Amino acid sequence: MTWHEDSRKKDGRMRHPADSLAWKSFDSHYPEFSSDPRNIRLGLASDGFNPFRTLSVTHSTWPVIIIPYNLPPWICTKQSNFILSLLISGPKGPGNNIDVYMQPLIAELHELWEVGVETFDAATNQIFQLRVALMWTINDFPAYANLSGWSTRGEYACPCCGYSTASKWLKHSRKFCYMCHRRWLDPNHRFRTDKHSFDGTEEYRSAPSPPTGSDVLRQLDALNGSEDGPWKKKSIFFSLPYWEYQLLRHNLDVMHIEKNICDNILGTLIGQEGKNKDTYKSRLDLVEMGIRSVLHPQTRTGRSTLYLPQASYQMTMSEKNSFLKILKEMKTPDEYSSNVSRCVNLKQRKLLGLKSYDCHLLMQEFLPIAIREALPEKVCRVLIELCNFFKDLCSKVIEESEVDRLELKAASILCDLEKIFPPSFFTIMMHLLIHLANEVKIGGPVTYRWMYPVERYLSVLKSFVRNRAHPEGSIAEGYLSHECLTFCSQYLDGIETIFNRLGRNNDGENPYLGSEITIFSTNGRPLGRKKPTAFHVKKRKRVSRVVLDEQGLAQAHRYVLFNSDEVSPYIKQIWFHACEFLAFDPFVFASQVKKVYFVKDERKSGWLTVKHAKLRDVFDMGDASSFDKDEEHEQLVLDDSIDTSVSSWIRNDVGADGLDVTPDMEIENIEEDPVNEQIVEAIF
Repeated sequence: MTWHEDSRKKDGRMRHPADSLAWKSFDSHYPEFSSDPRNIRLGLASDGFNPFRTLSVTHSTWPVIIIPYNLPPWICTKQSNFILSLLISGPKGPGNNIDVYMQPLIAELHELWEVGVETFDAATNQIFQLRVALMWTINDFPAYANLSGWSTRGEYACPCCGYSTASKWLKHSRKFCYMCHRRWLDPNHRFRTDKHSFDGTEEYRSAPSPPTGSDVLRQLDALNGSEDGPWKKKSIFFSLPYWEYQLLRHNLDVMHIEKNICDNILGTLIGQEGKNKDTYKSRLDLVEMGIRSVLHPQTRTGRSTLYLPQASYQMTMSEKNSFLKILKEMKTPDEYSSNVSRCVNLKQRKLLGLKSYDCHLLMQEFLPIAIREALPEKVCRVLIELCNFFKDLCSKVIEESEVDRLELKAASILCDLEKIFPPSFFTIMMHLLIHLANEVKIGGPVTYRWMYPVERYLSVLKSFVRNRAHPEGSIAEGYLSHECLTFCSQYLDGIETIFNRLGRNNDGENPYLGSEITIFSTNGRPLGRKKPTAFHVKKRKRVSRVVLDEQGLAQAHRYVLFNSDEVSPYIKQIWFHACEFLAFDPFVFASQVKKVYFVKDERKSGWLTVKHAKLRDVFDMGDASSFDKDEEHEQLVLDDSIDTSVSSWIRNDVGADGLDVTPDMEIENIEEDPVNEQIVEAIF
């Protein structure tokens, strides 16, 4: 529990919430609390789920989970360390009334802050007064509204921009869009005066600053109890004495934001019904705004029907088939991801049933490969930059100096997307991208502040439900039994026994913990040529090394080495970190190899793209034995030279000019007509 102070490496890189600005600001604001590293910092997560695993039964269960952040990265967000503090159950979610249910928890947090609790420290054999502070909440965007009191819908849907949210009502699509991302660019950037490429206006406003806790309280006091506008209540968290001064009170969940952006992009690229943001109504919004006339519904010569010119981001039939075929034929290691190919329907040209982690891998790994030959270069380059942004943002280790670069990169990407996609594409989830890098600067790596570990924890709670008439009782009883069995098994096994069984090096660290070994080779042929075959390490060598402990007694440490003789020299050079000793020593530690998988490259027949399958539970702690370095992924630098002429908005390279429509029909409901396949192909 004191790892964050005693063992954390402080080298200017963010690996843990303790490296964040919010943590350091709290330390400076409350030095008495921070003087004892045993005092605990907490995160609070909440989300609703149906415990019956079916939509036919109306029921909503809301666990409120406490996460202690004192622990080191490899156990900080493990389910065994989560505390189930509340279980709110009913026919529907608690909504804004969740504060009523949370009163006992907030009262306890208040007491733990003001008074503390007498605690025995087994490490020092002392009794001390333990105090606790809540750092922030973790939740999806609808729950953000319930916990913060700020409505996440409508004109002021962005809680970070507050009353300065730039939104526009789309008359025909009947929804708000959130654009105007030129505000985050340099004041002299040429995009600010470019009316033609954007929404027809010039932009001279500066970027808004997120409201502080003091700003929120002033806004709430000015309402005099009225709930008109975005504020619906004063959050119960403000009853905590320190909550007003927290730099990051509620987190934007990167997991759900990434999934929604992925759905937006995929649905629009392949024109999938229900997810396509380029419809007949969205083209009418362009007419209403008086922009991009080349994309307006056009009248054919000698005919009364209208047609929609094909936009630059729309795939043809052949491009769509190629794009989906890459995803369909993709095979990844079992523990790396689920089977994404099961979500691909080649016949209907759709992607169905994508889960959050599927979208996570699509955005960061698969999409840049699949779109390279399926879209014009100007569109492809921007989308790959977006994928690279998410990959950098979700890194386990981030240089503090790199966060400012990510902020500028987010603004540049969103502005380039505004020049390509219609206003209806820019939902509130697209807009929230602009704030994610700033939250990394304040709160640290996103891996401690997103919903992935919480969602996995909820799936465990669902499995405990046995009594439909009393689901909350089933969850509570099953959870307590699970905790008891887990604790007893770990206690009886003993942490020292675990380390002795796995082996340690001189520093007491396990050199291959978490490194499951499955090496892929190409039987000595050049990388990517021919069909690869899986190579599983067959030979192992156990060696012992005698070292002296602190008392001068000899201690033997055992290591497991893996034979790399059967791996080709070309593979060794790339995937074994070019270790020189491999030329004469065929044995390596598990931590010295990287797991890879192969993706078929449609651009070059017979060639394959090599991708690195990163391990989830391995962390770079800044020492020489850390091997969790991210692979160098494709970086395409945008130089603001993307074509903004008329030709950049339409496809002139596919031999088709649009799709026939009538003014009263939705573009999603048009069926393919084999007689007029060339016209249909332009949009579908």
